[in-house]
Amino acid sequence: MAQHSWVRELPASITVCDTEGVITEMNDRACASFADDGGAALIGTNVLNCHPEPARTSLEHLLKTGTSNCYTIEKQGKKKLIFQSPWYEQGEYRGLVEISIPLPDELPHFVRDKKTS
Repeated sequence: MAQHSWVRELPASITVCDTEGVITEMNDRACASFADDGGAALIGTNVLNCHPEPARTSLEHLLKTGTSNCYTIEKQGKKKLIFQSPWYEQGEYRGLVEISIPLPDELPHFVRDKKTS
């Protein structure tokens, strides 16, 4: 992810794969998050090999259908928002991007709808 230096140091993990699930890019946070599994050496490997069932089947479905998925997890006492979405190049489906964002323990929620009277 050298083209856009801001992406490399963004305090969220970003992992990109092609339509077959081969990891093509990881930012610095993703490499650090997956250091025990190989870190940057995971680039070129298949993301499906990193996921046990039922996550593997879910990811296979996302790759096949080009649909999005969003959920929260907790690991080692830390909450994260996981957003998996298709990415496109010149309108052609090219694979999935996963963004993992650390969440604070207390997360404010704001309703920004216009009030009507």
